[in-house]
Formats: sequence, structure tokens, C-alpha cells
Amino acid sequence: MPSRKPRRRTLSGAWRWLSPVGLLLLWQIASGTGILSEDKLASPTKVLAAGIDLATSGQLGDAFVVSLRRVLLGVAVGAVIALALGLTAGLSRWGAVLVDPPVQMLRTLPFLGLIPLFIIWFGIGEEPKIALVALGFAFPLYLNVYAGIRDTDPQLLEATAVLGFTRWERLLHVVLPAALPQALVGLRQGLGVAWLSLIVGEQINADAGLGYLINNARDFLRTDQVVVGLVVYAGLGLATDALVRALERKALRWRNTP
Repeated sequence: MPSRKPRRRTLSGAWRWLSPVGLLLLWQIASGTGILSEDKLASPTKVLAAGIDLATSGQLGDAFVVSLRRVLLGVAVGAVIALALGLTAGLSRWGAVLVDPPVQMLRTLPFLGLIPLFIIWFGIGEEPKIALVALGFAFPLYLNVYAGIRDTDPQLLEATAVLGFTRWERLLHVVLPAALPQALVGLRQGLGVAWLSLIVGEQINADAGLGYLINNARDFLRTDQVVVGLVVYAGLGLATDALVRALERKALRWRNTP
């Protein structure tokens, strides 16, 4: 009896690959029979060959390093901004009054609409791309940190008052641990938006990176290389999400997260 659960989990994990593999096979068949034109979308085998060529030539590795550096810098800047604003708004009533309304207004602005303004402010170098990533990452993290602090159980706060906790002890031992699950959700969401922001930023005035690689491929109608770039973007997004999920399992072991 105890051995059935691991076997069921293994079978469930194997069946989850059925639809992706089926889609790849349909894609290959459609390309091979001419139903799907190579000018519109290259076949999976050509995409794989293009990926190997880009990797062996070093172009993919160079683009990967540039894009990863932009995301890391943007995430670092965005995290500082989000945590500072989230803690200010979450821990203080006046902070919420002064900080939350403008943040809620700014987060509704479309990224594409901000690009001309960022170019005017920062030029056409690395700064506007990093600023877009920072902005995209900051809003989900801010919202979740703010909500996590505000949703702290009032009974826990009352208990700390009875026990004579200082304000700092209450913050350190109750408020921040209570807000941690929500903050980690914001981290996962923010990293996803950060990669989307990078894709937008690298489509404009870029001379290196995955977006630049995709733009060059588009100009020469190399749909195989375009798909390679998109697959790398997706892989990076999944990898960063997996890292945060591993951190979540370790930091929130008390919740017995599966």
C-alpha cells in the first residue's frame, strides 16, 4: 500500500509530458507536410539545429550573459524600491496614505508607453532597459509585501502586546514572518514580469542580448532563430521560478508546502 503513492506521482508526472510532446509532433508533421510554411514558423528540427549553431558559434552564450546581467541589475534595483515602499506603506498608516495611491496609479501605465520617456531620461544605453525590468519587478513585489503586512492576524499582534513585545520585536518575530509567504509570491510574480519587461526593452535600441538576436533573425526571416530566442527566454523564466519555489519550500517548511 505505501508504494502506490510514489508510483502514482511518477505516472502523473509522466502523463504531464504527453500534451507537450504531442504538440511538438503535430508541429513537426505540419511543417513536414507543408501545411505550416517554413517562412511562418520553422519546424522543431530546424529550431533545434539553429539553437545548436548559435550555441557553438558563441552568439547564444554572449546574448544570454547580456540579458541575464540586465535582469539581475533590474531585479536588484526593483527589489530595493519595492521593499522600501512596501514596508513604508504596510507599517504606517500615513505611509499607506502617501505611498499606496501613487504606486497604484503608476502600475497601470503600459510599458510601451513609458519607453519614449525612458529614452529621453536615460538615453539609449543600458539604463532604460534596466529601468523597465526594475519597474516590472517592483510592482508585484510591492503589492504582495504590502498585502502580507496588512493581513497579519490582529490576534497575534494583541498577543505580542500582552507579552510585552517592543515594536521592533513585534515586527521581527510576527509581522515579517507573517508577510513572508505573500512576499515570496510577489517575488515569483515579479520575476515573471521582469523577463517580460526585458523582452520589451531589448526590442528597442539594443545592440546585444537575446532581444537583439531575435530582431536580427526577424530581419532575415529566420523564424528558427526567433523561436530559439523565445525558448531561451522561457527557460530562464522557468529556471528563476523554480529557484524561488525551492527557496519557498525551504523558508516555509512550517507550512508543509508540497
